Amino acid sequence: MEKATFGAGCFWGIEAAFRRLDGVELAESGYAGGTTKDPTYEQVCSGQTGHTEVVEVTFDPSKISYEQLLDTFWDIHDPTTLNRQGPDIGTQYRSAIYYYSAEQEAAARTAVAALEKSGRFRNPVTTEIAPIKTFYRAEEYHQRYLEKQGRFH
Repeated sequence: MEKATFGAGCFWGIEAAFRRLDGVELAESGYAGGTTKDPTYEQVCSGQTGHTEVVEVTFDPSKISYEQLLDTFWDIHDPTTLNRQGPDIGTQYRSAIYYYSAEQEAAARTAVAALEKSGRFRNPVTTEIAPIKTFYRAEEYHQRYLEKQGRFH
C-alpha cells in the first residue's frame, strides 16, 4: 500500500470521489501543510493555521497508479483558482499535492507541465506541490460526510 494526499477544496467531495476508485483502500479527510499541531476544523477554517483541507488516500499501486489518482484529482476540481473552489474561499481550500516520495513529486510536476501544455485550462495551474510533513485526520463527523448525509453510497 502507498499513500497520496490531495487538497482540492472542501474535503467531503474529494473523499467521496477517491473512495469510489478501484484500488483505493481508504480515503480520509484531514489537514496538511500548516503549522498548528493537531488543528481543529474551526482553527483550519479561520485561515490562521496554514493548513489545507485534504484527503489522504491509501491505495494499492498494483490496482491503481499514482498517475491515475492525479487524473482524478485534475477532474474533480479547478486547479487554476488560487485559494478557492466554487463558493469556498480561503487558503484552506487551495489546490495542493503533498507528496511522499521523489517519484510522486516528479509525477505531479510532470502532470502540471502536461496540463499547462495541453491548454485544458485557460488560466495557469496554481496547485501547490510540497512534501507531506504531517497529516492530521479530521474529526470523525467529517469522515464519509456525504455518505452519512445520504448523498453518496
